[in-house]
Amino acid sequence: MFNEVYDVIVVGAGHAGSEAAAAAANMGSKTLLITMNLQNIAQMSCNPAMGGIAKGQIVREIDALGGYSGIVSDTSAIQFKMLNKSKGPAMWSPRVQSDRMRFAEDWRLLLENTKNLDFYQEMVSCLIVNNGKVEGVKTSLGIEVKAKTVVLTNGTFLNGLIHIGEKNFGGGRAGERAATGITEQLVNLGFDSGRMKTGTPPRVD
Repeated sequence: MFNEVYDVIVVGAGHAGSEAAAAAANMGSKTLLITMNLQNIAQMSCNPAMGGIAKGQIVREIDALGGYSGIVSDTSAIQFKMLNKSKGPAMWSPRVQSDRMRFAEDWRLLLENTKNLDFYQEMVSCLIVNNGKVEGVKTSLGIEVKAKTVVLTNGTFLNGLIHIGEKNFGGGRAGERAATGITEQLVNLGFDSGRMKTGTPPRVD
């Protein structure tokens, strides 16, 4: 199915993966973006915002390097606000809240119009490693795709676990399954594995 060797494979199409795929493709690398669901490219979280003291700095740096997050934030914006105005100027920080559906749609259109970039919908279950060198990925269907470089941007989906009260189950986001296989392989290759927690408050429609 995949006869050519890609320059770059990006696993995961969240914000980081979308930026990585766009950057590689725009620099002339033949790039493949693999995600479990092509309908959820660059999906925003329950807080659909870009900016703030920390993330705003990253977005501006990405923008200076030719990335798309700032551009898409502008085209999908519904509110701009300067945060922390009650404090000194060093703490002021612009933030934009976006239409979640428009944000993902604009990101996808930008990526689809990017040369050198292909898409594939599947779950990557492991890396192809020979003599200590990564040579591609293998999907849950057993399909092998070769590449010179593999970028992992799996985010919360990598062995993700959702806790609701005293219950817990695998998942990367509510209603979406976790990505399994890569974590175990990375541990076997000598990497450390840990968990970072994010807390989502209940929402009322």
